[in-house]
Amino acid sequence: MSTGTIESEFAEITEHWSPRVVADLNGQSGKLAKVKDRLTWHSHHDEDELFLIWKGELTIEYRDRPNVLLKAGDFHVVPKGVEHNQVAAEECWLLLFEPSQTKHTGDVVMEKTKTVEAQRSHLSA
Repeated sequence: MSTGTIESEFAEITEHWSPRVVADLNGQSGKLAKVKDRLTWHSHHDEDELFLIWKGELTIEYRDRPNVLLKAGDFHVVPKGVEHNQVAAEECWLLLFEPSQTKHTGDVVMEKTKTVEAQRSHLSA
């Protein structure tokens, strides 16, 4: 059973763009992340992603539709297969809900990419 506080879990995150799994349920993972600047253009072929902003602002850029600006308390679902990029001018804290096997940056591999195992490594410690 997963139990904790959002603030204590965010306190454990020391690196931007490094999602941290905090809960698993029904094949989905709840993840927290601190983000700043840009990630990279990518898509998830088979998975939708829900973004919920805890603190700060995040813009989700799209190539084929208007960008979406999210502020604290806002949520947005990026549909599967849709190319997107996340941008935060200042540090933003967010919650992600997505299938547990979802790759951090889709098929794009870069320095910021975190494997599914890395996102959950603290759970086995």
